[in-house]
Amino acid sequence: MNMRKRIELEKRNQSPKEVRELTLDNCRAHEIEGLTDEYENLEFLSLINVGLTCLKGLPKLESLKKLELSDNRISGGLEKLQECTKLRHLNLSGNKIKDVDTLKPLANLKELWSLDLFNCEVTQPENYRDTLFKLIPQLQFLDGYDRNNREQEDEEEVEVDYDMDDEEDEEDDEEDEEEDEEEEDDEVDVEDEVYDEVQDGEEEENEEDVRLDYLERDDLDEDSDGADFKPADADEDDEEEEEEEESEGEEDPDACDQRGKKRKHEEEEEEDE
Repeated sequence: MNMRKRIELEKRNQSPKEVRELTLDNCRAHEIEGLTDEYENLEFLSLINVGLTCLKGLPKLESLKKLELSDNRISGGLEKLQECTKLRHLNLSGNKIKDVDTLKPLANLKELWSLDLFNCEVTQPENYRDTLFKLIPQLQFLDGYDRNNREQEDEEEVEVDYDMDDEEDEEDDEEDEEEDEEEEDDEVDVEDEVYDEVQDGEEEENEEDVRLDYLERDDLDEDSDGADFKPADADEDDEEEEEEEESEGEEDPDACDQRGKKRKHEEEEEEDE
C-alpha cells in the first residue's frame, strides 16, 4: 500500500487538523507523500521500514514531538527536521548515516531530548558519544544512555503519551470547572439559605406584629365599650321610682281637706250616739 492511501486509512474520517497520531509503518515510499501543513496538530509520526531514502515531502509540523524513522535508507537531508521545533524523540536507527556532520542540523532542535542511532555507521568511532553530546548539548539520552552512561530507566519517559496527556489535561480542566461550579453552587445555596432565613424571619416578625396589633385593638375596643356604657334603662327606672316617691310625698291639698272633713264628721257621729 502506498503512503497516500495509508494516510487516508489511518485518518479514520478525521480532518487533518484533528489527526494527532499517524502510524505508517511498512507502507512503501522513497519519500514522504500525502502529508501537508494541514496536519498542524500531529504529535506522533511513525515511518518505520517504509523505504525512505530522504525526508523530502516532510511538511512543517510544529506540534510533532516524536518521530520514528528507523530501518529506512536515509543518508542525509536532516535539515527538514528543523521545522519540527517541538521534536523531543528521534529514532534514526538502522539508516545510512555515516558521519557526525550529517547530524549537525539536529543541534537546532532545542527540545530534542532523546536520539537513537543504533546500527548506523556513524556509531562506530569510540568517541562518537562524546562528540554528539557536545554537538547537541540539549540532548539527554543517546541510544538509551545519558552522557554518564547511565541507562534510561523508563523508555516511556521519552515517549510522549499523547492520549494520556490529553486526557489528563482534559480531566484536570473538567475537575477545575466542576470545582468552580460546585463553589458557585455552594455560594448560591448559602445566599439562598440566608435569604430564606431573612425572609422567614421577616414573615414571622410581620405575623407577630399583626397578632400584637390585633390584640391591642381588642383591648382598646373593650376599654372603650366599658367607658362609654350607660345603663340608660336602669337610670330611667330609678328616676321614675324617685318621681313616684316624690309624688306620693307631696299630696294634693284638696284631698287632705276632704279627708280631714270626713274624719271630723265621723267623730261627731260617734259623739251623738
